Order: sequence, then structure tokens, then C-alpha cells
Amino acid sequence: MTVSIGLAGKPNSGKSTFFKAATLVDVEIASYPFTTIDANHGMSHVRTKCPCKELEIECNNCVDGNRFVPVELVDVAGLVPDAHLGKGLGNEFLDNLRQTQAIIHVVDASGSTDAEGNLIEIGTRDPVDDVRFLEKEMTMWLYAVIKRHWAQLTRKTQSQSAKIERILSERLMGVGANEAQIKVALHNASLEGKITDWSDEGILRLADEIRKVSKPMTLAANKIDIAPEENAKRLTSLEDKDYIVVPASAAAELALRMADKKGIIKYLPGDANFQITAPEELTDAQKEGLERIRTLMKKYGGTGIQQCINKAVFELLDLIVVYPVEDENKFTDKDGNVLPDAFLMKRGGTAHDMAYMVHTDLGEGFLHAVDAKTKRRISEEHVLQDGDIIKIISTK
Repeated sequence: MTVSIGLAGKPNSGKSTFFKAATLVDVEIASYPFTTIDANHGMSHVRTKCPCKELEIECNNCVDGNRFVPVELVDVAGLVPDAHLGKGLGNEFLDNLRQTQAIIHVVDASGSTDAEGNLIEIGTRDPVDDVRFLEKEMTMWLYAVIKRHWAQLTRKTQSQSAKIERILSERLMGVGANEAQIKVALHNASLEGKITDWSDEGILRLADEIRKVSKPMTLAANKIDIAPEENAKRLTSLEDKDYIVVPASAAAELALRMADKKGIIKYLPGDANFQITAPEELTDAQKEGLERIRTLMKKYGGTGIQQCINKAVFELLDLIVVYPVEDENKFTDKDGNVLPDAFLMKRGGTAHDMAYMVHTDLGEGFLHAVDAKTKRRISEEHVLQDGDIIKIISTK
């Protein structure tokens, strides 16, 4: 499946730096609001262990046993209060988030930017306020979509036998909410009676629940290297309220990625340390800067950027990595490439689901599959596990 993760946040929170660090796509980075106007799209990766080490085989598709599986990142326009009313670049922001499956909210943990992204003194703003206003803007956006179609929704529920979640999902398909998610949201919103009896307050509550299930969110507590300790604690406290919070420094990650690209250091995204390989090419100031980054990484276990992406994919979306092969004995494709492909799929998915992901013909002609690790034949209903290597047997 193609996984698309949105990078959200107010202007000047470090979204574009996060995006560039994670993708190495050239984007404008500046300390003024609305650096990003049109959404930037780029490919990043989730990091996972490659099965080649466990199997003691040589694989040319990983780095030291670390497999990097592509995901799309979408860096959207910065959000300001009342974006749902069209303020700032609100319409563009919300439109660009429609087809993302999860969101990394890049929060200025240092409190050095006001609600609209203007620079202020460090520690002046409470970063939790930024979290709350993003929640509000997205909820109000969904509420407006529901209210816009309210007459049609009430008419259809009265004239048809279709369930309310199906009718709502038809209207909300454009914002990326499916029927299963809306069913969960309806339950969580605790709405009673007929749809015609629902109050505006109840509909707003429903919109908020749809936001939570259709656009799950990880918080990147960015600029953690200059954040006051109190700000960091306040953001971390949100972990008790259904948020994953990751201390992060997009600037540090970008510095490491660029230094690695130039061959000055050896660094893999997600590592908790790095190795300087060309000290003679560094000035004293650069060495000092790298040591400050090393100290930061030691404290937090890394820069937080790769951790944010991994948590969004593996925890928020609950995806696993599976590996299709054509030769279950050598773990290769028809050309002899070892473990050539890695697919992200929903936990609980079956061998038949995987066959469709590889190619529609394989799914339509599916007979059975083989677990390449155990050499056992498995049925179409066999639930796959993270790291499984599977050969599909099909009539097509």
C-alpha cells in the first residue's frame, strides 16, 4: 500500500526542515511565516530490520541489516488559527491533508513562535496551545463538511435503509474517512436518537471523533535542543491523552544527513550516534556543532525524525512489513535478487491481501502461498506477521 504521511503545524515550526531532513528534497527554509505555500511531496522511509541477517544470507537491499521502506511525506502549508474560515493558507492546508493517512504535527517545543509563526522570545508560547489549535481547525473543517451535506444526509437516512455510517462515509470520502472509521467515531461520540435529533454540539463531537480516527497524529516536539524544560514536560504530558510525543530536532537531523551525504560522517537515519570519518575536512566550529548534536542524541536516543516516521507508520497506522519472493528456497525474485521488495500492509492482513498488493492478477488467480521461512503451505486466510517472506502460487 502507498502510505502518505502529512507534516502539519503552524508556520515556522520547522516543518520544511523536517521534510528536507527526511527526504533530502530541496525546499525553501526561512524564519518567516508561509515559507511553504504549495505542498511539497517527497519520499522518505520507515526503518526496520531486514530478514537477511536472521537468515544469514546476503542482501543488497538493506544497509547493515536495516531495511528502509519508502513512504510519502507531504509538507503542507503552515496552519494559523481560523484556517477553516480561510484565514492564512487554510484552504490549501486542509485540502492537502485530505488523502494523508496519518499526521506528524511538528510543534515548536521551544515556544519561540507565536500563533501565526512570528518569531518571539524563547519560552514565551505554550506549545500545548499549538496542539489544541490544530485539533480545533481540523475538527471545524470536518464539521463544516458534514453541515454542508446535512440536508442530503438527513434525507437519505430517512428514505433509505442504508446505515448512517455508510451514508456519512460516502459524503466524507473526499477527506479520507472510510466507513469503518466513521462507525468507530459514531460509537465514541455517543450520539443518541435519529440523525434529525442530533444537536450542533453532537455533530461537532462527531467531527472531532472522525478527526481522531481518520487522521491519527504523532507530535514531533521540534527544536527540543533549545526548548525550556517546562515546555518539553508539558508536551510529554500529552502522552497520557492518546498522543505519541517524540522529542526531535529537525535541524540536527538535516545537519547529519548533509554531512553523511558529503562523506564527512557515517550516519544512518534513526541511529543514536554517528561516526566522524573525515575530521580533517571539518572546522573547529563544525566539530563543536557535531559534538552538541551527539550530546543531544545521547539524551534522546537520536534526533527524533526517523522515530516520528516509524511511530506514525508502525504504531498509529499499525502496519507491518512483508516480503514477496518467487523462489522460496533462495528468497529471490525471478532474476535472482535477494529479498527485492518490501511491502507495508495493515496488521491482520492475509496472504490473499498481499497477493493483490503485488499484482491484481496474482490476487484474482490466487491458489495458495508458501511461508518461505518455514516452507509451509498457507491458505488465503492465513494472517501474515511482520517480517514474513511469502511466495504466492497463482493461476495467473
